[in-house]
Amino acid sequence: FLALLKKKKLPLSIRVLLEAAIRKCDGFYTKEEDVQNILDWQQQQNTAEVPFPPARVLLQDFTGIPAMVDLAAMRDAVAKHGVDPGLISPMCPTDLIVDHSLQIDFSKCAIQNAPNPGGGDVQNQSQAHPRSTPPRPLPRGGSQCGSQRSSCSKSGCSDPPTSPGHPPASVQQIENTPLLCPFHLQPVSEPETALKNQEMELIRNKERLQFFKWCSKAFKNVNVIPPDVGAVHQVNLEYLSRVVQVNDEFIYPDSVVGTDSHTTMINGLGILGWGVGGIESEAVMLGQPVSLTLPRVVGCKLVGSVNPLTTSIDIVLGITKHLRQAGIAGKFVEFFGPGVSQLSTPDRTTIANMCPEYNATVSFFPVDHVTLKHFKKTNFTQEKLELLESYMKAVKLFRSYEDPSEDPHYSEVIEINLSSIMPHVSGPKRPQDRVAVNSMKEDFRRCLDEKVGFKGFHISKEKQGTQVPFLHCGQEYQLAHGSVVIAAVISCTNNCNPSVMLTAGLLAKKAVEAGLVVKPYIRTSLAPGSGMVTHYLNTSGVLPYLSQLGFEVIGYGCATCVGNTAPLPDAVVDAIKHGDLVACGVLSGNRHFEGRLCDCVRANYLASPPLVVAYAIAGTVDIDFEKEPLGVTSDGKEVYLRDVWPSREEVLQTEEDTVISSIFRDRTGRMEKGNSFWNNLDCPDCVVFPWDHKSTYIRSPSFFNKLSKDPQPPQSIENAHALLFLGDKVTTDHISPAGSIARVSAAAKYLLSKRLTPREFNSYGARRGNDAVMTRGTFASIKLQNRFIGKPSPKTLHIPSGQTLDVFEAAERYQRDGIPLIILAGKGYGSGNSRDWVAKGPYLLGVRAIIAESFEKLHKTQLVGMGIMPLQFLPGESADSLELCGKERFTITLPDDMSLRQQLTVKTSQGKTFCVTALFESESDLVFYRHGGLLRYVARTML
Repeated sequence: FLALLKKKKLPLSIRVLLEAAIRKCDGFYTKEEDVQNILDWQQQQNTAEVPFPPARVLLQDFTGIPAMVDLAAMRDAVAKHGVDPGLISPMCPTDLIVDHSLQIDFSKCAIQNAPNPGGGDVQNQSQAHPRSTPPRPLPRGGSQCGSQRSSCSKSGCSDPPTSPGHPPASVQQIENTPLLCPFHLQPVSEPETALKNQEMELIRNKERLQFFKWCSKAFKNVNVIPPDVGAVHQVNLEYLSRVVQVNDEFIYPDSVVGTDSHTTMINGLGILGWGVGGIESEAVMLGQPVSLTLPRVVGCKLVGSVNPLTTSIDIVLGITKHLRQAGIAGKFVEFFGPGVSQLSTPDRTTIANMCPEYNATVSFFPVDHVTLKHFKKTNFTQEKLELLESYMKAVKLFRSYEDPSEDPHYSEVIEINLSSIMPHVSGPKRPQDRVAVNSMKEDFRRCLDEKVGFKGFHISKEKQGTQVPFLHCGQEYQLAHGSVVIAAVISCTNNCNPSVMLTAGLLAKKAVEAGLVVKPYIRTSLAPGSGMVTHYLNTSGVLPYLSQLGFEVIGYGCATCVGNTAPLPDAVVDAIKHGDLVACGVLSGNRHFEGRLCDCVRANYLASPPLVVAYAIAGTVDIDFEKEPLGVTSDGKEVYLRDVWPSREEVLQTEEDTVISSIFRDRTGRMEKGNSFWNNLDCPDCVVFPWDHKSTYIRSPSFFNKLSKDPQPPQSIENAHALLFLGDKVTTDHISPAGSIARVSAAAKYLLSKRLTPREFNSYGARRGNDAVMTRGTFASIKLQNRFIGKPSPKTLHIPSGQTLDVFEAAERYQRDGIPLIILAGKGYGSGNSRDWVAKGPYLLGVRAIIAESFEKLHKTQLVGMGIMPLQFLPGESADSLELCGKERFTITLPDDMSLRQQLTVKTSQGKTFCVTALFESESDLVFYRHGGLLRYVARTML
C-alpha cells in the first residue's frame, strides 16, 4: 500500500483524508468506493463526494452554545417518544472553549479613580497609569450605582458629574440588578485591569456558564474549558493539538473541524482542520462524517528569502493577495518549496489562519523538522515526540524540502517569492484591499475623494481639511479625517505568533524610551490570545512599555474584533459627528467591515501589532512614515518610525530567550486548574436540562416542535413574498446577529418586555442560546443594503401593507398571515465567518428558499442543513436581467423526487417564468432537505 501511495504522489493533505477513510470504512458512512476515489484523487478531484470523519470537534462559546442547546432540546424530543434521552451525546470528542464573552469594561485609570470600599483609593494599591485616560463607561449588561457624585476626582475633567463614565461615591443604591457594581470590586493584584474585566465577564454570564457546566457533566465526550484561559484557536494550538492521536488501540493523525473561522490555524502544525457551521458540527458530534467534494489541491511553492523588515503578517497578506487572485475558492492549499523551512511554526499558523479570506478550505503545512523543533519547546514528552516522528514518517506524512523528488503532484502550482513581500495594511473596509504602508497617506486621501463604496467616502475637497477641536479631561485636542480613535491588538490573527507580538513590544519600549506617547482619547487595548502571550511579553520586559502607551491587557478572549469595543468618549463621538469625519480604527485582526468596531468609525485597517502601536502613536493614518515623524517629544525632537523599529535579529533573539518550555508548562497548569469561580459554580444534576422559562439567555428552540418519526415530503412554495431584495457580497456579518444589541432593535424590544434595562442587554453572542433574541437580530445589521429600502438599514418593506418595518416584524406578520417567504440576492451570498444563525435565523423567520446568483459554499451547506433551499439563477441571469422588482409573488414547484442540481421553474404573479438550479450537491443534501434539516434527521435516526 505504501508503495502504491508513493507512486500516486498524493498531496499530504489528501493522505490524511485517505487514512481516515480506511480506518473508518464501515460500509455505511464510509464505503470501499470512497477509499478508492481518494486513492484515485488525480482523476476524481472536484467530482467525487467523499466522507471525512475528523478526530475531534472544536467549539467556541458563541457557536457552541446553540449547538449544545440543540442537543439538550433533542433530548427533550426523543424523551417524548419514549427513547432514552441519554443516548443523545456526542460520539466524537468535543472541546468547548468559553472565550467570546469578554467585554472591555475597565481600563486601569477607571479602576484608579474608583473609590475603594475598604478605604483609600484603588490607585494607591498599584502603580499609576502614565496616560490621562478618563474612566471607562459602565459595562453593557452590567450594573450602575444609583448615587451621584458631586464632582469628578479627575482634575480638570470637563465631563458632567452625573456622567455614566464616572464612578459614584458609594454603593448604597444599585439600580434593579443583582450584579456587583464594577467600580466597587475589591482591589486585586496585577494585572488588575484584566482581573476586573474577567470578574465582570463571569458575573454577567453566570447563567450561560451554569449551562456549559451542566453540558460537561451531562454529555459524554464533552470537555468544557472555562473562561479566562484563552481564545479558542490559541487553546487549540497550545493545548488541544495532538498531531498524532492515540485512542482505542489506534494511532492516527489528529484532525479537527471547528465552529470558529480561525480553526484553520491548526493546519500550520500539520493537523488538517477547517471551520464548519454549527449545524455541521452537531452532525459530526453525533457520529456523522463531514461530506465534501474531493478537493483540488493547489501547491503553493515558496522561494526566496524573507526581508528583515517584513513581519509574518506582511507575509500573510502577501500570500493572501496572490491566492485570492488565483481563484482558489473551495480548494485545499498545500505549501512546499525551500522557502517553507524559513518560516517558524508560529509563522505558519498565522498564514494558515487567513485562508478563509481567500476562500480556500485549508492552507496546509505538512509536518517537518521545523514542526518537531517547535514541539520540543512545548509540553510534548520525548516519548511523544519519538512516536510523532516515527508514525508520520511511516505513513508518508512527514516532509523534507531538501529533495524535490518528494514533491507531490498538485492540481496546479503557484510560486511566491518571499523576498518580494513588503509591509502592508488592509482597508479601509475589506481585508482584500491591501495598501502598502509607504503608500498609506496617498491611498487614504484617494479614499476621501472616491464615491461611497468599498473604498470611497466621497468627502468634498473643501471639507477634507476639516479639524474639530474638543476637550478631553481638561485638555484640548483636534480630530481630522484619518484620526485614529481605536487601536487594538487583539486575539484573532497575530497573537499566536511570538515574533510579531514581541516586535510590537520592542517597538513600544523604544518609543517610550524616545519620549513618545499615545493621545489619551484613543481607545487602546491589548487582548492576548492566551496567558502565554502575557507571559512572554512580561518575561521579555516589554509589557510595561505597552501598558505605558495604553496597550494594557484587558483580558483573554475576543473583544474589539467581535464588536465589543467600549464606547468612545462622548466628546470624541460629538467631534466626529460634528465634522462628519472619517475616523479610523486600526486593529491586528482579520475582521474589520465598516461599522463593526464602532458605528461612528467608518475606516478600519488591519495591521500587524507593531503597526497598530505605530499608528496609535502617530494618532492618524494620514501619514507617510518615511517622510514624516512618528511623533515629537516634549523637548521638540522628531522621532521617525525607522528610529524605533526593532531589527529582525533582535526580535528572533528575544523570542528564543523568552518563548520556552516553561511557558507551555504554565499554560497546561492553568488549563487544568481552571478558576475558583468556575470550580465553585453550581449546575443541575439531571439527564434532561430543566429549562427556566423566565431565562433570557437559554431557551429551548422550536426546531423539534411536532417532530414525527417519519418525514413529510417537501411541499412546493406557492405565492411567496420576498422578505428581502439584496445585492452582491451579503456577508454573514449582515445576516447573523453579532456585537451589541441596539436599543431600538426588535431584540431590544423583546428584552425590554422581559423587564431588562438596556445595560443588562449584554451582546448577541452572549444570548446565542436564546432563539427569540437571535431571530429578532437576524438581518438587523445597520449596514444591510436592502433594495426595498434604498439605503443601509435593518428594515424591509412589508409588501402587502406597504409599511417599512424591522425585518423580524415584517416576517412575523407574513407568518401570521400564512405567507411563505424567499430572499432574492446577488453574487457571493453568505461569505464570511461560519455561523449557524445565518441559516437558523432565516429558517425561524419563515424563509423557505434563497435565490441568488452565487453562494459561499459553506453557507450553502448551512442552508441545506436547516431545510432552506439554495437556488441559483442560471448563468448570465440575475434579478436585474430578469427585470424582477422583488414585489412579485413567487411560486416554486417541487417534483415528487428531487435530484442533484435539478433545475426548477419559478413563476411570478406578473406572469414571468424563469429557471433556477437547486444546489443539492450530494445525496446527503437531499436526505437532509427531505427531513426538514439535519437536526430533524439526526433526531429521527435516534427514534
